[in-house]
Amino acid sequence: MFDLIVKNATLPDGRKGQDIAVKEGVIAAVEAGITAEAKEVINAGGHLVSPPFVDPHFHMDATLSLGTPRMNVSGTLLEGIALWGELKPIQSVEDIIARAMRYCDLAASMGLGAIRTHVDTCDDELKGVQALLEVREQVKDYIDLQLVAFPQDGVLRDPRAMANTIRALDMGVDVVGGIPHFERTMADGAESVRQLCEIAAERGLMVDMHCDESDDPHSRHIETLAYETQRLGLQGRVAGSHLTSMHSMDNYYVSKLIPLMVEAGVHAIPNPLINIMLQGRHDTYPKRRGQTRVRELRDAGITVGFGSDCVMDPWYSLGKADMLDVAFMGLHVGQLSSREDMAWCFEAVTTNSAKIMGLEGYGLAPGCRANMVLLQAQDPIEAIRLRAHRLAVIRSGKVIAQNDLQVAALSLPGRPSHVDPAAYAPSSDS
Repeated sequence: MFDLIVKNATLPDGRKGQDIAVKEGVIAAVEAGITAEAKEVINAGGHLVSPPFVDPHFHMDATLSLGTPRMNVSGTLLEGIALWGELKPIQSVEDIIARAMRYCDLAASMGLGAIRTHVDTCDDELKGVQALLEVREQVKDYIDLQLVAFPQDGVLRDPRAMANTIRALDMGVDVVGGIPHFERTMADGAESVRQLCEIAAERGLMVDMHCDESDDPHSRHIETLAYETQRLGLQGRVAGSHLTSMHSMDNYYVSKLIPLMVEAGVHAIPNPLINIMLQGRHDTYPKRRGQTRVRELRDAGITVGFGSDCVMDPWYSLGKADMLDVAFMGLHVGQLSSREDMAWCFEAVTTNSAKIMGLEGYGLAPGCRANMVLLQAQDPIEAIRLRAHRLAVIRSGKVIAQNDLQVAALSLPGRPSHVDPAAYAPSSDS
């Protein structure tokens, strides 16, 4: 007797007609035609079942704060940072918790099973840290929340930031963050990377740096991060987020830089929605779009995971916790148009990002945690094309969110009575 069986599922690797059996919160079997009984049976109807979506880069302490205390009129990164500085003194710990919990409700309904969120450590009260430690505890049964100590105003530029960042780590924050390109000089930026990586090495923690989030082709902090990663033996535990300056760098320099990242085992986290919104603001035409060199990084063997970064906050006024929106935008801006490329974009919001976060028991194999999403799509490419409707979200073998099929009633003479948006995939032999 199993606790749950999901029948007739299509898996991301293309296997069809698969049954997924769950016992005590763990996947016990994945095979066709399981005949055992179960307390609950879900018929996937041939639709895609995926492991949960994973967001490896987010700012939950600011989410859903759009318009408080004002709007970002210019739409730039720097005005967003200034606006965040105006919001921090007037918000309370309770405000942050309430917004974050509302976002986690939305995220869970959209099949997000894990989120890495940066939390600002540049206020002496550490209100965001207090709030998100509480939120992490409240949502632990349905979202794996990983916190990054993030000195938003620069760990050297702000005289309080280093001490506060260490306090945050002492309080239980998981990952060491930084923002070297926001320090006063390039040299200070490099020094901040050195100091923060040494702290991570001493504590046995992962590192996730906002690196070179600018249009400056001479920004070199990802090079420094790769060097410090190798010097300190942090291979596989370090990510560079954004990396937007790489979009504008000289090709010869990039031909040196990417192998350095490969050698150091540094991961890359582009944030397609926010990167193309904030970058290139000083350009007329031709106008640069800020997404980093996703194809080149991936082809070199670097683990690349797409993050969403922001939802309705000082930097980005849209978003709905939909990682398929993120994959859709990353696909277009990166011109990742082959069938293999498009399927890879699904991995960039699932398995790749899970690897970057170091998630244990992630996947759809026996022995993995029984966390999965049933999507109204036939395969990963269709899921991205449709930004597929979530039919069910399962956590530890229990359904935590559920929706009916999204089918439109049609009243046209001689035409079908209903339209299913997931029924328009080309046939496999076309």
